[in-house]
Amino acid sequence: MRQFTDSEALSGIVHEALGAGAHVAGMDRLRGGSKKGVYRVHTSGSRAASVIVYSWAEAENFWPAAGPIDAAHPFAPASGLVPFLAAQRRLDGLGVRVPRVLLADDSRRRYPADVAVVEDVAGGTLEALLKTDPARASNALSELAAMLDAMHQQHSQHYGRVDVLERGDKASGGSCEQLVLERAIEDLAEAAERDPRIESAAAPLHDRLQELATRVAPRTQHGLIHGELGPDHVLVDASGHPVFIDIEGLMFFDVEWEHVFLQLRFGDQYPAMSRPGLDPPRLDVYMLAMRLSLVAGPLRLLDGDFPHRTLMQEIAEHNAKEALALLVQ
Repeated sequence: MRQFTDSEALSGIVHEALGAGAHVAGMDRLRGGSKKGVYRVHTSGSRAASVIVYSWAEAENFWPAAGPIDAAHPFAPASGLVPFLAAQRRLDGLGVRVPRVLLADDSRRRYPADVAVVEDVAGGTLEALLKTDPARASNALSELAAMLDAMHQQHSQHYGRVDVLERGDKASGGSCEQLVLERAIEDLAEAAERDPRIESAAAPLHDRLQELATRVAPRTQHGLIHGELGPDHVLVDASGHPVFIDIEGLMFFDVEWEHVFLQLRFGDQYPAMSRPGLDPPRLDVYMLAMRLSLVAGPLRLLDGDFPHRTLMQEIAEHNAKEALALLVQ
């Protein structure tokens, strides 16, 4: 049975972030995180009625243990204080709104894991706002599109997570498209072990991936992307401005990888973020690769004790159908 944190354990870092007069009045563990714990801590005697605490404790990571991992690989698990702070600095420097960091601590002096205390953006998610107030959400979408443009227009000859590039390391692989193809083939094999429909279509899916990959021309510049930007990873502040969260995977990569995920997650709202100049062959192979990733990943997560199992099953089911549909286009 997993043991998560409690108010008493968090009180020391909250005091350090807000001052000795701050008292923890209660806390809620927020739903959704699979690699880190996210807690809303309610306080009294401080300038903030509540703050958010990120905990990268081992017990907060629901992903089953894997074999050796190349930490410099763009698709390696992006988790921890170092990638979080590197991403926060980069986005803040671009004027892209992210929660303000009140405290970042990897000393384990007050808390037995890497931890960050950030402002609590109280307006809820863009996903919720799209349902409850479409007009207000439309303004946030327009601003979100401008923020993405600012990111995607940041170019680098090298690809990789920003924390990897900051420390002077080189990401693995020969090209973005090669990395996506290799991952897609791995995801296909993994999904085929768990889903009979994918297993029965494994050979044509493999051939389709290879065929689409041959159409992609080499590229020497890469844009800055969030990597997993859905409406649930965008908060809206009290003034209606979008705020990015779950930023640890921020990296330089093909912007088409971002756009296929945006298309899947924003659906009918995606045209607000669509832009000319995207490479159709990359979009084609990346879309199939993303579908396979969204089958293999959720099913792998279900090998462990992740609590929100129905949601993961629904994601895998939907994307298996969509991946198979791409064979007949």
